[in-house]
Amino acid sequence: MTWLAGDNDATNEALLLHEVAHQMRKCFDRRAQHLKLTRSQWHALAILRRNPGMRQAQLADKMEVEPITLARLLDRMTKAGWVERRQDPEDRRANQVYLTEKVKGIVQEMRAISLTLRRDALSGFTEQEHAALVKYLARIKANTIAILRVETEAGE
Repeated sequence: MTWLAGDNDATNEALLLHEVAHQMRKCFDRRAQHLKLTRSQWHALAILRRNPGMRQAQLADKMEVEPITLARLLDRMTKAGWVERRQDPEDRRANQVYLTEKVKGIVQEMRAISLTLRRDALSGFTEQEHAALVKYLARIKANTIAILRVETEAGE
């Protein structure tokens, strides 16, 4: 892989992925500011929309925050009536987290903002270019999952 040689930021795909994700978050923050959500709140809501009943510990891991940090966030969101914690039927020490009906309108508006932002960010892409981009990103994701698995097993 000689094409990886050098330290050129313009062709550093990891840096570009990080910067694109950062810019997308900033754009979303700006477009969703009228919802008066913190980034942590909308991040949790977005994950829970896709994963209803996710265990609290899994949500903390997915959000890359400490469990105590998430517990405080969920306390505020529970008080606002946006989420509810339910005891996991398979492990009474664990909580599962669900969105409430009260927050569904906010989540739908977040989704609409997200779809519009994606459309705007991908402006000028052909359908084939979009499909190729998704395919390549999925391959990078699979490769990094495999790397983490191997490195985790080696560390055990």
